[in-house]
Amino acid sequence: MSSTPRKICFVTGSRADFGLLIWPMRAIRQTPGLTLQLVATGMHLSPEFGNTIDNIREEGFDVDEHVETLLSSDTGVGIAKSVGLGVIGFADAFTRLQPDLVVVLGDRFETFAAAQAAMFMRLPMAHLFGGDVTEGAVDESIRHAISKMSHLHFTSNQDSTQRLIQLGEHPSRIHTIGSVGIDAIKHLDLMGRDDIGHAIGMPLGDRNALVTFHPVTVEAGRSVAELGELFAALSTLDPAFRLVFTLANADAEGRALNGRIEAFAAGRPNSIAVASLGQLRYLSLMSQVDVVIGNSSSGILEAPSFDVPTVDIGDRQKGRERAASVFHAAPERGAIASAIAQALQRGHQATVNPYGDGESSRRFSDIIAGIPDFRPLLKKGFYELPANGARP
Repeated sequence: MSSTPRKICFVTGSRADFGLLIWPMRAIRQTPGLTLQLVATGMHLSPEFGNTIDNIREEGFDVDEHVETLLSSDTGVGIAKSVGLGVIGFADAFTRLQPDLVVVLGDRFETFAAAQAAMFMRLPMAHLFGGDVTEGAVDESIRHAISKMSHLHFTSNQDSTQRLIQLGEHPSRIHTIGSVGIDAIKHLDLMGRDDIGHAIGMPLGDRNALVTFHPVTVEAGRSVAELGELFAALSTLDPAFRLVFTLANADAEGRALNGRIEAFAAGRPNSIAVASLGQLRYLSLMSQVDVVIGNSSSGILEAPSFDVPTVDIGDRQKGRERAASVFHAAPERGAIASAIAQALQRGHQATVNPYGDGESSRRFSDIIAGIPDFRPLLKKGFYELPANGARP
């Protein structure tokens, strides 16, 4: 093995994926023989979405490259053009960085652009959280496409591992490590209630909810209507119930949702809308609220580790494994209101989180460090399932 440290290049395009990547990046940075590289793109570079590149620096990371992708449009055409810009930008960035391994997470369109550039440049690539299922979002197709472009896989659960095998990925290249989001919960020193209230600009009350609603990208026009149903359900709550909204991402129709969220929060007592909280503030707030509401994966992946119930709305996260504390609701005001009532009745009961034990990042870095040469991974065959259909 060469004595020159190998360059492991992470790509982050949003507050959500960065929050998940913090601990894997720290694990790589602390591993002898590996050097961390970081490329920031997408919403991180946009004032509209909170200029979250500042959060990256606050967490102690240097940004090696910036790749601009966002256009002032949240239409399908705008997103498609953003992917094209991203492919060009990542080709330039990877040429300058010359990474030994590119690491991408999830299913964002910026990640899709990075994966395409890495594939055409013959760069070995590791994909975190392939094999997951979210039937209500175009992310589903993006995620599976990125998995087929990748050479190493790190999954959050055994069902996702099996799906990757069904896609033809060899079992020896798939590692079930759990969700790295739980690592943050295990290692962070969370803020107290008073500090959280000061940080978000509104003190917490006797009853509090964290609300995040992202676009439903499979069917155009559904997102605004479903958000309206959520607003109608929230309007039935006692006005003293405090609502903290985090704004939607930059997917198609995201801007349309954010304008309505800001208007609703401005017109309702004890409500506030914030573009981005950062990982520490977000998880600290999550730990203190009575319920998490919306269609973000964090309500399924992280909230159960705090024993906080979640109301998951619509199909955006359909197909994900979920804890007993997660209540699903159709995107209709009566169903949402009923699920909120059930969640509040459950309260903070002890919950088993099916997504891991907080050691996922260490497992990830140990596996990466144990691979002597990434280049042979580029040669990839299609793994055929056994004829009897049994799991390998």
